[in-house]
Amino acid sequence: MPSLDQILAVILGGGKGQRLYPLTQQRSKPAVPIAGKYRLIDIPISNCINSGIYKIAVLTQYNSVSLHRHISRTYNFDAFHTGWVQVWAAAEHTMSSDDWYQGTADAVRKQLFEIRAARVQYVLILAGDHLYRMDYSAMAQFHWEKDADITVAVQPVATQDAPRLGILKRNPGFRITDFAEKPKDPARQAELVSRSDPEKPFLGSMGIYLFKYEVLRTLLTEHEFDDFGNHVIPHAIGTHNVYGFDFEGYWEDIGTIRSFYDTNLLLTMPNAPFDLYDADHPLYTHARFLPGSTTENSHLEHVMLAEGCCIMESDIRHSIVGVRSQIRRGVKIEDTIIMGADYYDEFQRLDPEELPPDKNPIGIGSGSQIQGAIIDKNARIGRNVTIRAFPRGTDLDGDNWVVRDGIVVIPKGAILPPGTVICP
Repeated sequence: MPSLDQILAVILGGGKGQRLYPLTQQRSKPAVPIAGKYRLIDIPISNCINSGIYKIAVLTQYNSVSLHRHISRTYNFDAFHTGWVQVWAAAEHTMSSDDWYQGTADAVRKQLFEIRAARVQYVLILAGDHLYRMDYSAMAQFHWEKDADITVAVQPVATQDAPRLGILKRNPGFRITDFAEKPKDPARQAELVSRSDPEKPFLGSMGIYLFKYEVLRTLLTEHEFDDFGNHVIPHAIGTHNVYGFDFEGYWEDIGTIRSFYDTNLLLTMPNAPFDLYDADHPLYTHARFLPGSTTENSHLEHVMLAEGCCIMESDIRHSIVGVRSQIRRGVKIEDTIIMGADYYDEFQRLDPEELPPDKNPIGIGSGSQIQGAIIDKNARIGRNVTIRAFPRGTDLDGDNWVVRDGIVVIPKGAILPPGTVICP
């Protein structure tokens, strides 16, 4: 039986991340913070490490500096784990390529030289913007037992979700016989029913693929395929042994502002579907060595509170408070994601009453009321600022703020002067 050491994990960092704008204004999609202290890239990398896969490459294209910094500071293996986490950027001009990635398959094609240099027999393709916990070694075992050329991780899908996912048909022997990317035609959907469950009659691709290296190389060099879901997998079904591996745990695509917002806030609730406290399969991230958070005469209800924060006489409900957050007196926060800060500014230790009136320190100013928002890192929210969510479907661009699907987003490093009002 092959070894996990023969698997290279390739994590696709995504394109411009326009659906997550403005969170991707200054960073790549995998570098977007999640759950108060992590980044999206920590999820697939942690899954790899917990599965015993230690050769990991992250393919990036846009705004990749913060991602490079995070990975280089966080993932350094010791002499007993002969692996690495590397960032492969599209901007590297080579003899065979000098342009940007055109899709998921094209991104991997442009890095075939690096993949070959890793000297592995199998390549695991992963996405960098999903929240889930998965043991890839079980998928590899399935792949080897079936002697599959390609294995696709699949999960049950409800009828209403079929138009937004890759839907496949699988026979009783787990072999995939048909595949359609985001099918909207009811007649076409009827051809793809694989399960007897009326609530979830379909099987959907999770965007996780395990290839034999030679099969991957042949498919990408002999064809001009740009995308795995649209091109590679549908073609390979007719020419190779393609199998579907069952996964029935929690899995969520975090590709839009709405899904990012809803998924984060779901983590604050009791019995959240994704367990951050799994000691056997932890999420890894950069060790910051911050002090414990402090609260002073405050009410917190269903709040995920990261380290290094200071909260004074505030009321916070159903929200995430990220690392180094400074929330001053009289603040009310509800249904909001506060990402925190990358550093403490010079006003960190001053009492709110001692702050210069013309200065906006990092954090949330006294008397502010915020509901239904995402406050990105290093934002400076002045005193008595009011923010309220807009109706779903609303998209607006304001001065140092935007609204996406009704959610108010304050970009990284933005300044809202005292008294600012952002309401419907």
